[in-house]
Amino acid sequence: MSTLTPLRRPPRLAPGARVAVVAPSGPIPEDRLAAGLDVLRGWGLDPVTAPHVLDRHGALGYLAGADADRAADLQNAWCDPAVDAVICARGGYGAQRMVDALDWEAMRAAGPKVLVGFSDITALHEAFAVRLGLVTLHGPMAAGADFVKSARAQEHLRATLFDPESVRTLRTDRSGGTALVPGRARGVTLGGCLSLIAGGIGTPHTRDSARGGLLCLEDVGEETYRLDRYLTQLLRAGLFDGVAGLVLGSWAECDPYDEVRTLLVDRLGGLGVPVAEQFGFGHCEDALTLPFGVAAELDADAGTLTLDEPALS
Repeated sequence: MSTLTPLRRPPRLAPGARVAVVAPSGPIPEDRLAAGLDVLRGWGLDPVTAPHVLDRHGALGYLAGADADRAADLQNAWCDPAVDAVICARGGYGAQRMVDALDWEAMRAAGPKVLVGFSDITALHEAFAVRLGLVTLHGPMAAGADFVKSARAQEHLRATLFDPESVRTLRTDRSGGTALVPGRARGVTLGGCLSLIAGGIGTPHTRDSARGGLLCLEDVGEETYRLDRYLTQLLRAGLFDGVAGLVLGSWAECDPYDEVRTLLVDRLGGLGVPVAEQFGFGHCEDALTLPFGVAAELDADAGTLTLDEPALS
């Protein structure tokens, strides 16, 4: 298994940049999309929506339209030379279903640009790393309730997009944030939603090893035994072999955190690497924007993740 190396950083944004908003996964509430677009316009950006962004699949209502249409929206936005960034409207479910329909050669030829999203978009973070070798941003989405209601989440994403030097050190200020396992580690960031990482193992678009990486994990709405299943699957598949450290985010709408923490200690505490917990990214209020594919140093005791260089070039 090869050791992870830093990925290519897309250019940062400037006022007037055009950003395309796409819906690769679940259907979008129109009012929240409108509110998110207003936020982006307030930053001086020029947001445009993909043709199928408000679609809903006729038979499978949890999908934002047909797989082919969602894939076409993403690919066309990415390959449009006038578009500087692609921001996902929300997660939910569906990215796994359309990722095989993307033309990766055409997207690679389009050059680097920014991708933002989290939750189900984990499937795209992994695919963009594997297929395009690009840094991506695990951050709030344009029609997400967490984004439109949180000034802190908005500001951290805005700073990452426009002034990435100002947010090279990410720190948790959550009262319960501690080191699950103390220590420091260096590596390349990767990860996302635990269930999506587990669901992607063995596919062409997901890495089978986090060797040399700082693996960042979070999830939402899962019972503890299901979290156990995902972690055990990843342990058995060898994903954690050689991992440098772990950064754990939110476990919103899961069982009480004491119960989840007991599982995390049981499954991850014996890896012999630093593990930071409750780091303030994922499905939580005021979520941080976390770049994937960047070399960084984790200090689990201090609750900091310091990037070697800004997330964007």
